[in-house]
Amino acid sequence: MGVKGDTSTGASAETARVLLEKLEALGAVSSKKMFGGYGIFLGGKMFAMVDSKGRVLLKATEDTRAFFERQGCERHDRMPYYLVPQEILLDEALLLDWAGKAVKALGI
Repeated sequence: MGVKGDTSTGASAETARVLLEKLEALGAVSSKKMFGGYGIFLGGKMFAMVDSKGRVLLKATEDTRAFFERQGCERHDRMPYYLVPQEILLDEALLLDWAGKAVKALGI
């Protein structure tokens, strides 16, 4: 997310709200404020996050890391999360596909 002590911005809150709407098809997706951003959860497991700047990142596992790297996604500097490109965020079908990969890899 951000650095401990960062504060949420309007961008992070709005992005989290919109992201939850776009990901409804995955199930009961929820968010929680964390470190100036938001954790995005399904089945009690965090599979995505919105950082303090309003950027969306998806969690990678050993199974999905190569996928995100092949797509040219930037890795979070301290955690196994990859930045979702803007063009994916704008295409709901692609966003659901990408988020589905993160969810499936976590066994949700």
